[in-house]
Amino acid sequence: MIDGAVRHLRRDARLRPVIDRVGAYGLRRVRNRYECLVGAIVNQQLAGSAARPILARFRAMYGPRFPRPEAVAATRTGALRRVGLSSMKASYIRGVSREIAGGALRLDALSRLGDEAVVERLSRVRGIGRWTAEMYLMFALGRPDVLPVGDYGLRAGVRDLFSMRELPTPPELRRRAEPWRPYRSVATWYIWKGMRGFGEIG
Repeated sequence: MIDGAVRHLRRDARLRPVIDRVGAYGLRRVRNRYECLVGAIVNQQLAGSAARPILARFRAMYGPRFPRPEAVAATRTGALRRVGLSSMKASYIRGVSREIAGGALRLDALSRLGDEAVVERLSRVRGIGRWTAEMYLMFALGRPDVLPVGDYGLRAGVRDLFSMRELPTPPELRRRAEPWRPYRSVATWYIWKGMRGFGEIG
């Protein structure tokens, strides 16, 4: 699939130099789906360079393995804040951990849903909006045609790619990305990597 996706995307004269500069496609899937969701929440509105040390300290609280949802749900907000999480994000992470631990949110069931259904289900959880759900689609489920129009890095990359003066609006971004279907996740990754400083989820 990836070779075909790259061949398809290289037909775009603007995207081709980015692909050639970045090289082989290498989005790193996060196999632990709970870990991916926590990582996406931590990454909300942060650069990768800021999110990575917070995630590292979060993991270190629990030992060598990524913690179970039950352990995180039982962790006090103050302890989560001490690793660098805002009180709001600490609340979000504890909340989603409780939902998973209690069975209200079954991550294994999401893989059987379409992209929009996954976004709709995850968005019912406090602290998870469309961007976080789209990161989950890309990094946990490996969906190939996700276009996170609210992502600043993607918007800035498209602005530069098309020599625009302003960041594209969501409708404009969708219009310009139409030729990239059905591999908009792959195009997004290349644009991110071409921007420098991109940090992956998890």
